[in-house]
Amino acid sequence: MKKTLVAAFLGLLLISANAAVLDGTWRIDQARRGGVTLHTFLVLRQKGTELAGKVVVNDGVDLPLRKAHFEGPDAVFSIDWGTDYRVHPEGDKLRVTIIYGAKDREEASAVRVAETDANPPAVIPLAALEVVPANGLAQTPPMGWNSWNHFGDKVDDATVRETADAMVRSGMAAAGYVFINIDDTWENGRDAKGNLVPNTKFPDMKALADYVHSRGLKLGIYSSPGPVTCAGYEGSYGHEEQDAKTFAEWGIDYLKYDWCSAGRIYQDSDLQAAYQKMSQALARCGRPIVYSLCEYGMGDVWTWGPKVAANLWRTTGDIQDNWKSMADIGFNQNRLAPYAGPGHWNDPDMLEIGNGGMNNTEYRTHFSLWCLLAAPLMAGNDLRTMSAATLKILNNREVIAIDQDPLGKQGERREEREGIEIWTKPLAGGSQAVGVFNRNDQESPATLTWAQLGLSAAPKALRDAWQHRDLEPAAGGWNGRIPAHGVVLLIVK
Repeated sequence: MKKTLVAAFLGLLLISANAAVLDGTWRIDQARRGGVTLHTFLVLRQKGTELAGKVVVNDGVDLPLRKAHFEGPDAVFSIDWGTDYRVHPEGDKLRVTIIYGAKDREEASAVRVAETDANPPAVIPLAALEVVPANGLAQTPPMGWNSWNHFGDKVDDATVRETADAMVRSGMAAAGYVFINIDDTWENGRDAKGNLVPNTKFPDMKALADYVHSRGLKLGIYSSPGPVTCAGYEGSYGHEEQDAKTFAEWGIDYLKYDWCSAGRIYQDSDLQAAYQKMSQALARCGRPIVYSLCEYGMGDVWTWGPKVAANLWRTTGDIQDNWKSMADIGFNQNRLAPYAGPGHWNDPDMLEIGNGGMNNTEYRTHFSLWCLLAAPLMAGNDLRTMSAATLKILNNREVIAIDQDPLGKQGERREEREGIEIWTKPLAGGSQAVGVFNRNDQESPATLTWAQLGLSAAPKALRDAWQHRDLEPAAGGWNGRIPAHGVVLLIVK
C-alpha cells in the first residue's frame, strides 16, 4: 500500500512539474478492415492535475471527457458508449490504451496536431424546405436483412453473397424478405473525380448488386449526410448528387442514411433540410431507391418524414439484444401510430432475433410486437447458421401477414394492467390482430374481453397465429396463462 501511495505521489509531482504536458490536440490513427485508416482526436485541456476536453470519435462525433483523473503520470478518462481511455506521455507522443467495454482493448500512439485539424468542415448552406413528391415505394413495411447487429465491421462481399443465398434457401425470400442491406464500414474514400469508392472488403459493388439481383433480391447500402459515417468512414456530405448517381449505377435499391457526424455541422433544426438534400438527389438518380432515415427519432421526424419522401424513419436510439432494450423501445411506440401508413413507416430499429441475448419466448414477443407496429422487418442475425427455432420465428407467415397487411395501420395499446398489455391492429377486411403481452418476470394469467375490442358479441372466428390453430370463441372473451415475457397473438374475425 505504501509503495502504491508513493508512486501516485511521484506521479502527481511529475504532472505538476509538467503542467501542460497533455494540453493540446492529439490524433490517433487506427487501421481498420478493408484497408481503411480512421482518425480519432483527443482535445485535451490540462491545468495541473485537472483534465478536461473531448474526444472526436472517428472524426465524426464529439464526446466530452468523463471521470477524468490522473493515476501517476497516466491520465484516465471515459466517454459515452462505454469506452475508457488511458494516456501515457512518451516524449512528443502519447501512448493510448482504448478499452471497449469489459473485454476488448486497443493500443495506439497519438501525435500532436493543430487544433484546427479536429474541427468539422465548413457548413454548406442548405436549400429552403419544400415537399419532395413521394417515390411510390414501400407500400408495405420493407422486409429483409441488415448486416450491423451481428457482423458490425466484419461484413464483406462474401458474407453478403452467402446471406443472399441463405435467404433464398431458408424460404425467407419466399416469405417476403427481399432486401440485403450492407450497413456501415463498406466505404473507403473518393477517387480523383470525387466518386465514392468501396474499400477492399467490397472489391466490386456493381458485381455484388448483380449477384443479389440474380437471387431475386435487392441490395441496400448505407451512408450519412455528414462527412463521415458513425464508424468513421466516408460520408456523403457535399457529394449527395454524385453519391446518389453512384448508388444507381451500382444497382442499389435501398439507402439507410445515418445522421452521426452531420450533428457536428448542422443544428437539429436542419434535420429536414439535410435529409431533403439526399431525397432530391435520389429522385434524380434514375433508379427507384427506398429511402430510410436514421436520426434516432430526433426532431419529431414522423411529422416531416413524408415531406422528404422518406419511406421509413427511426423513432428511437439503437436497439440492443436484450429484453429491457427491446421492450423499452417496442412498448413505447404507441403515440406514433397516426404517422404510419403505406409508403412511410415508423422504424423502431432492426430485429435482434437469433443473436442470443434473449430466449425464444422473448424473440416471439419481439417479432409479434414489431408486426403489430407495422414496423420494417430487418433481420439482424446470421442467416447462414441460424437455428430451426430462429427460422421458425422469422418465417411465421401468419405473423408476417399482420405486418404486411395492405391496410397499412400501425397497432396501438388498448389496455395496460398488472404487467399485461393488450395491443390491437386493424386489418383489411374488418379483422383485428390482437397481441396479449406479459411483461412480468413470471408466468401470469391474462384475460381479453370482446368488449375491449369494441365487439358486442363473440367474433365469428378466432385464430392463434403462433400455434397455427383455430380457437372456439367463448361467449365472454379469451383467457389463459402467458409465460414470462411472452405473448399470445390472435386474429379476430
